[in-house]
Amino acid sequence: MRSIAAALAACLALAAATAASNSAAAGAEWVLVSGSTRLTTGEDFALLVIAPEGESLPDELPLAVRADLAEIVVTLRAEAPAEGRRRLYTGRIPAAGAGTATLFLTGRPSNALLIAVSRRDVVQALTTGDEPPLSENEPMYFVLGTRGGTTARFQLSLKYRLFDLQSGYGRERPWLSGFYFGYTQNSIWDLSSRSKAFRDTSYRPSLFWKWERADEKTWLDALRVGLEHESNGRDDPRSRSIDIAFVRPEWHWLMDGEERLEFTPKVYAYVDKDENPDIQRYRGYVDWRVRYNSGRYWIGTALLRQGTSGRGSLLVDLSRRTRDLKLGPVSGYLHIQFFAGYGEDILDYNVKRQSQLRLGFAIVP
Repeated sequence: MRSIAAALAACLALAAATAASNSAAAGAEWVLVSGSTRLTTGEDFALLVIAPEGESLPDELPLAVRADLAEIVVTLRAEAPAEGRRRLYTGRIPAAGAGTATLFLTGRPSNALLIAVSRRDVVQALTTGDEPPLSENEPMYFVLGTRGGTTARFQLSLKYRLFDLQSGYGRERPWLSGFYFGYTQNSIWDLSSRSKAFRDTSYRPSLFWKWERADEKTWLDALRVGLEHESNGRDDPRSRSIDIAFVRPEWHWLMDGEERLEFTPKVYAYVDKDENPDIQRYRGYVDWRVRYNSGRYWIGTALLRQGTSGRGSLLVDLSRRTRDLKLGPVSGYLHIQFFAGYGEDILDYNVKRQSQLRLGFAIVP
């Protein structure tokens, strides 16, 4: 365990190296400086806080820790008297903050730090053990569009960790806690038809192993490896189904402040595609996915598929947090979705319809 003295010394060294940039930031925003890009839950950590010109440094400061969908507030307590506009603080992140976290001051404009927060035990070295057993998997939304008739598209997606970390095999073999059962359902609802029928629904159960890195030497930030089935549950001749084996590496970057960029391509091989033997001509073998998170307001995701015949599709999702729009008790996200190309649903995997722009809301962007 790294001692608090070493952490404080690292903060001071880093602060000295960034004195020039701090002077430029003076009067503009509060500056947070960390001596490490990795923290551990339940252990004290240190931050050097630099206040703008004319601002005082209180004995306590509230620090927001945003990890995935969770956001918790940690109290920073002064470790030493202020030295000019600088003061050392210490705090402790609870288990709920484990993962890739963004740290910033609440109620004060400050820079944001992207920090990898790991557990104190060996579990985090193998898997994301602090995640609850049932959690979100892919985006969940409901959107409406009117081009070529009014249609709605909605998606539900969850994952369930199969082994309990506190008992049985999960406790004896921590690496088993990385196994998940996932389920995603995507439907297109034709609201212009007389019976308001669903045009098609895709069901995607999956079994995969999930890992996140716990050191700075690994070149991957995360990885998923697994099997997935997709079908629309219909009888011939409208039945469609595929089985794939996939690998999904992940890379995450902190851009500016709280802005984050993620690159998560999903590479797959078809295990079975008898009902649609030429699907690779329209989907290819990779889902190219890029995700941007501004940290406070906007989240955007683009997914590109390029088939072996040169045909493909583009799906773009853009979400805006509603809690920043002063809409009272309304939570979630305003959601905009654009789709163009082939195979908006698996039934029409080789059909190109009009491009669609739909508006609605998202629970998970």
